[in-house]
Amino acid sequence: MRKRLAVIAGVVTLAAAVLFGAAAQAANPVITSIYTADPAPLVVGNTMYVYTGRDEASTSQQNFVMREWHVLSSTDAATWTDRGVRANIATFPWAGADAWASEVEPRNGRYYWYTSINGNGPGWMNIGVAVGDSPLGPFTDAKGGPLISDSTANSSGLNIDPTVFVDDDGQAYMYWGGYWAPRAVRLASNMIDTVGSVVTPQGLTNYWEAPFMFKRNGLYYMIYAANDTNGCVTSSSYACQRYATATNPMGPWTHRGIVLGQVSSTTNHAGVVEFNGQWYMVYHNANAPGGGNFRRSVAVDQMFFNSDGTIQRVVQTTTGPPANPGGPTNPPTSGTNLGPSATASTSYVSSWESLAAINNGGTPATSQDRSNLAYGNWPQQGTQWIEYQWPSARSINRVATYWFDDNQGIDLPASCQVQHWNGSAYVAVPGQSACGVAGNTFNSTTFTAVSTTRLRLSITSRSGFSTGVLEWQAFQS
Repeated sequence: MRKRLAVIAGVVTLAAAVLFGAAAQAANPVITSIYTADPAPLVVGNTMYVYTGRDEASTSQQNFVMREWHVLSSTDAATWTDRGVRANIATFPWAGADAWASEVEPRNGRYYWYTSINGNGPGWMNIGVAVGDSPLGPFTDAKGGPLISDSTANSSGLNIDPTVFVDDDGQAYMYWGGYWAPRAVRLASNMIDTVGSVVTPQGLTNYWEAPFMFKRNGLYYMIYAANDTNGCVTSSSYACQRYATATNPMGPWTHRGIVLGQVSSTTNHAGVVEFNGQWYMVYHNANAPGGGNFRRSVAVDQMFFNSDGTIQRVVQTTTGPPANPGGPTNPPTSGTNLGPSATASTSYVSSWESLAAINNGGTPATSQDRSNLAYGNWPQQGTQWIEYQWPSARSINRVATYWFDDNQGIDLPASCQVQHWNGSAYVAVPGQSACGVAGNTFNSTTFTAVSTTRLRLSITSRSGFSTGVLEWQAFQS
């Protein structure tokens, strides 16, 4: 699980505590009392923290005015509290301006806050590091000067946007940089010195700025802002979030695609974290009242992985994610479609179709509707299957299936059966109603509720054909 943390630069006054202590209702952006930008998430215990800069530019100013960092917190990923200013420019006596993107990384019971900040010496942006003993600080300058500056050999064209990751073996890594110039270096165990040379990582296609690194199932992921017009954005004044994967934390990286499309602000800066068994993307946009390119606001939405480890494109919402307090006493509400929160797998998927179709929340118009992707197993015949898996048991009593029929090699199935994992084998769910095979509609199948971590749909084709699915829903009992 990827984790991050926060900094404090002084005593927060009573007035500030009153101003920033109230929790916001579930919605995107998550906080509208101030403008917040460049978020970096971190989970500590049962709390998700987001470390963010503050945009203070007026409507007449067309430049960044950023002098402090705030911390937002939530225990359910839906309702958020601004915990106030936890660091500012004055935290670093050697700095003079520009409290830009930052990120916190815990190690050995301490929390290290890596920041983009303008020093008073030669050059422009530097990377500083502060340290505290709790996620909320207080934080103090840990080094007495920049960790990275223009004088660092092979530094980036713009030394901003640090992302720090401590691997399972204890080795720490830092990526950073702007202007198409990503950089990477190992950190010492004290987290405030570098080890070895700064390198230029390979494979981060169309990189622009804002890297964020995390790890899942032994695979390293890097998301980053890109501003190319090769499917990313229509104007290079804006940016999307691309992502890449690697089997080594220093790369080389393999580009995988776009994970977040263009947002309403010109900049696009995001972070990723797992919280209570669900993955989230935290990003910013210009959607708060009075917002703009220099008055941005943090938003949070769910993120889903496919069975092969690739990431589905994040759907930007105005409502934000559903409350996720976690724990066995807080299951999803009855009637909730659990498909989007599951990891999908299959016996076979053809290269023309995508397994992501079955749980991406689409509502097909017909069985020929490919607008929201389609799953198919051509040229396989006979019995194939699709499956959902959850990190903990779910109680399920109904599924609904919308079949794919391309009027070519994929046709409506001859029959189907819903199965669940009983701990040692797949067995048919009890009391199962007919598993419908009609086209152009959702086919609902009810059964006696089962508590399981895995649910499977076994599909038998008609002679000479393969089968496919546009959407498969599984409902909480």
